[in-house]
Order: sequence, then C-alpha cells, then structure tokens
Amino acid sequence: MERALLVGLDITTINKRIDNIDIDSSMDELEELAKAAGAEVVGRVVQSRQAKDPAYYIGKGKAEEIKEHCDALDVDLVIFNDELSGAQMKNLEDIIDRQIVDRTALILDIFAQRALSKEGKLQVELAQLKYRLPRLYGMGKALSRTGAGIGTRGPGEQKLEIDKRHILNRISDIKRELKEVKKNRQVQRMQRLKSDIPIVALVGYTNAGKSTLTNELIKTHKEYTKEKEVFSKDMLFATLDVTLRKALLSNNREFLVVDTVGFVSKLPHDLIEAFKATLEEVKYADLILHVVDASNRNYDIQMDTTLNVLKELDVLDKDIITVFNKVDKLDYDINAMKDEDVVFISCKTGYNIDLLLDKIETKLMKNLYKVEMIIPYTNGEIFNLLKEKTVIDKFEYIEEGIYVKVSLDDKDYGRYRDYILE
Repeated sequence: MERALLVGLDITTINKRIDNIDIDSSMDELEELAKAAGAEVVGRVVQSRQAKDPAYYIGKGKAEEIKEHCDALDVDLVIFNDELSGAQMKNLEDIIDRQIVDRTALILDIFAQRALSKEGKLQVELAQLKYRLPRLYGMGKALSRTGAGIGTRGPGEQKLEIDKRHILNRISDIKRELKEVKKNRQVQRMQRLKSDIPIVALVGYTNAGKSTLTNELIKTHKEYTKEKEVFSKDMLFATLDVTLRKALLSNNREFLVVDTVGFVSKLPHDLIEAFKATLEEVKYADLILHVVDASNRNYDIQMDTTLNVLKELDVLDKDIITVFNKVDKLDYDINAMKDEDVVFISCKTGYNIDLLLDKIETKLMKNLYKVEMIIPYTNGEIFNLLKEKTVIDKFEYIEEGIYVKVSLDDKDYGRYRDYILE
C-alpha cells in the first residue's frame, strides 16, 4: 500500500465562489478518495495563499517543506487537492522527488479500477488520455512508469512513453468503439421503452446510498434473489456502471430501477463528458430519486453538485423525489419536516422504505385511468398482457367477451380505447 501525503491550497474567496466548500471538508473528501484508490494517508498539509503559484502551485518554499515531510514520513506519493498543470507537476516532482498526483488523476484512477463494463472502461480510458495529452511533457518521471501505482493505471499499462500521435490515434479508436456501444445501448433502450415499464433513476453524490437503496427496492419483486443485488459498500465510487433491476409496486405493477454513477465535487470535466452518454438513461426515466446522505455536514453542497449535473442533462423538469438517507445517524427529529416530494429513510434499518415506495407509486400512477372494458374472446391476448403488467381489479366472462375493471396508463388507454366502456 502506497503511503500518501495530502496537500491542499486554501484560497478562501476562490473556494467560496467556485466550490462553495470549506478546505477542511474538501481535504476530508480527498482523504476518502485516496483511501478508495488504495493509499494509506499518513498526513496532510494545507497552505494558505492569495493565489495559486503558476510554477509550483503552493510556492517553491512550501514545496521544499513538503519534501522534508515526505522524507520524515517515508511518503511514496503526494496527492494535491486541485488539478495541476503539466509544468506544475514537473516542477513539484523535481523538488519533492516523489510521484505527484492531482485530484483529477486520483478520481480517474479510481474509475479505472472500478469500471467493469466495456463501455465504462472505454469511457474512463478516453478521459484519462484526454487528461494526459496536454501533460506529456509535464508528467516527467510518471510517464516512464508501467502502471504500478495510483495515477498510472488504465492507459498506464501501455508503457506511458506513448507519444502524442499514438494518444490521438487511440482516442479516435475509442470514440469509434463507443459509437458502436451507443448503438447497442439505444437498441436495448428502445426495447425497454416499448415494454411501457416505468423507469425510476437513482442519482446523487457518491456514497449517499444509491446502490444500497436499489437493493432495498428490488426486494419487492417476486423474482428477487440475492444474486440480483448490485454491489454496495461504504466507500466513494463503490459502483460505476449503470445497472437496471426490476422492482414491484403494491398494485403489482413492475418498474425498473436504474442505479447511476455517483458525483463528487471537482469532478473532472472530461469524465463528466465521457459519462454523459451513460447518464442519458436518466433522460428516459419517469421518476428521479435524488439520494442524499443526510448525515453529511455538507449535504446541501452535495445536493447542489448533483442538481448542476441534472441541469446539464436537462432533466430538472421531471418528477423528482429527494430521498434523505442515513437518518439513523442523526441526533435530531426529522418528523417535523414535511414535504410531498421529500422522504427521510434509513437503508440500514429499513426506516420509511415503505413510505418511499408509496411515494414512488403515487408519482408513477398519477396518470392512471380507472376503466371498465369488454375484451372480445378473439383478442384474449390483450387480457393476458394486462394481467402481466398490472392488477386486474375485477374480471368476468360474459357473452360479449371478458369484462375487465382495471387502471390503465396513458399509452394503454389510447391503445385499448375501442374496448373501453363509456
């Protein structure tokens, strides 16, 4: 395990304007990211300055101090809390004589470790190559490593002496492969949309509990098995690939649960762009669950981060239920907070999961029409289709056909209008 020293820069006015997060919280998050990447954090240094040093980020004098810290603590790598330019990385590496990793490279490294699907791996590699392209000169010694540690995974295993031309060629290859993957995903999506099964997408900050909540929701389905659960763990970016699972409402209607990649502050722009295609699943959702870690002191900032991404995806006009998770960690009463589109839950204890399911059902079923129908015996397959996707309130075999009392959504109402009794 690599021993890491964390370094942050406290520029109060800039932090408030850009990140809206205090330096201590930002450094805490950086530490969690470092642990998620597999590093052992042995210390942290925060430098207060009026502006970033264009050559050394924290200033040459502070860099020399950090070199002494590294020698004393037997540090393998130094992780900086912001994105560094190629020149800054080279200058810092020359003085500190340790591997230098910035926040962007750290996040990309975690994604390189965790991506499992072909699309996820391609998207991460594309983001890494775009990040490294302008830093070929500045990354210095790091470009001669062969993928043995944090910040060198993914494309790092291709011998990082790779030159600009080869990187550009690889970027073109990845974009072509992603186009093919996108075509396949669109075919699968069209099949889902034709099935008329409502889609509920879970979004939120990393480690808010989206995957754990997904597993709670899918337990409602009659075909649920432990093997169908998605991976969940109390760590940043435990899961990266979008997953779809079936769940069931109390009226026996199926819905699909889509678990998406989590967000984090200062998320690399190329990574946001790379994963927009994956996050497009949210665009086709009938309902969005915005999952929030209620126990995090910066939950409001984390909410803003998520909402900004949803704004970029142009989905803020959809129905959204804000789900405050981990209320078992709170020491105050949340029952006083009432809002139709907010629910407080605990995936750990099961608190209010039933209430959340009720709210999901209310949102998904708000456009249902209670109707009476007579389906001719020659069209008996319609009756079988209705039985599969919803609860039949009443049915009876009569002379004219099958009398059915049922609730239909907009599509089915239009589809079976000829059989509906006025």
